[in-house]
Amino acid sequence: MLQTTILPPTPALNRAVASRVQAIDVVRGLVMIIMALDHVRELWSPTTVRPEDVAHASALLFFTRWVTHFCAPTFVFLSGTSIFLYQEKQPGRAQVSRFLLTRGLWLVVLELVVINFMLQWGYNLLLLQVIWAIGWGMVVLAGLIWLPRGLLAALAFVIIAGHNLLPVIQPVTSTNAVWALLHNTPFVLPVPPLPPLLVAYSIGPWLGVMLAGYLIGPWFRRPLPQRKRLLRLAGAGLLVLFVALRATNWYGDPSPWSVQPRGLAYTVLSFINVTKYPPSLLFLCLTLGVALLLLSGVESAANRLSQVLRTFGQVPFFYYLMHLLLISGAAWVWTTFAFGKPFNFSFASVKDWPAGYQPSLARAYLVWASVVVLLYLPCRWYQGFKQRHSYWWLSYL
Repeated sequence: MLQTTILPPTPALNRAVASRVQAIDVVRGLVMIIMALDHVRELWSPTTVRPEDVAHASALLFFTRWVTHFCAPTFVFLSGTSIFLYQEKQPGRAQVSRFLLTRGLWLVVLELVVINFMLQWGYNLLLLQVIWAIGWGMVVLAGLIWLPRGLLAALAFVIIAGHNLLPVIQPVTSTNAVWALLHNTPFVLPVPPLPPLLVAYSIGPWLGVMLAGYLIGPWFRRPLPQRKRLLRLAGAGLLVLFVALRATNWYGDPSPWSVQPRGLAYTVLSFINVTKYPPSLLFLCLTLGVALLLLSGVESAANRLSQVLRTFGQVPFFYYLMHLLLISGAAWVWTTFAFGKPFNFSFASVKDWPAGYQPSLARAYLVWASVVVLLYLPCRWYQGFKQRHSYWWLSYL
């Protein structure tokens, strides 16, 4: 196992390693690696054509963006599962509630103060993304874990299956901002004297995803054959539901698919092109269906790839911060040399792009591969550091 190559084995270490669920670490590591591709694309190879625009985007550009759709829902879902497994190790729910409350608020602060600066090289606006949503999800879950599981299951079902019935708020003002923060498409809200808020992740639907992950936590305490069967059935069921609802264009996504004049391949792309902001029912059926199938199949994996993925998956927040710092910092250096000054493509209008700039997916994939390779050894070091130490602050990173 990878852990025995990092540090000498001890009884305490062996118990800590054994208590982890390999499938969770492997799948989380996989989606974190894929996630870096989207951030590289935005900072290193943005295009004037939206990647999701099947009428104009190339198939490669579409899939470069589409494959990263699996990252946020899987990451949030497994955060909920990890919360349940953490709760199982604690003496009481009060301690779990305190931890969720403090760690959730800590994540919100990091999103606003640290992550925004790394992405923008300043504070022109306050971008609220996945860490913000996870943070508030933990804060709410700090109270919800006291409720009966049946009630939590009903709440998760209503949120995930029913939130597409809610209307989109336009325009968002100070009077309806709280509701918009709970459920809406992305919006900008002025909050003087602070920079404007750009809310990409509304809290409500992502809370439903985290809650669903929390509710399947007991599956990971069942014998492996039972667990794998449950995960396979749930994953397959979600994918069947996706195909059935998507084929009819009846319910589950605000953007219906259609036959494309560019041919059958682009009609298929239209069919799988579902809405992420906020995550529609069909978006979650597709992404979480695949995630559940992956979770059912990788628990017994014992190859080099699974070991690498476990390394990333065991240090998710450390990886998240380091990959943003590396991608964004390197983009600052690249644009400074390439165009004479730092230029942040993610937060600039197309009309302001440097005259010599040309998008290149080859460049994006090369930078992405380089980032993953460069982060492996730091993540492996931090993985070993966490296994050797039990400092309280490690649970916040």
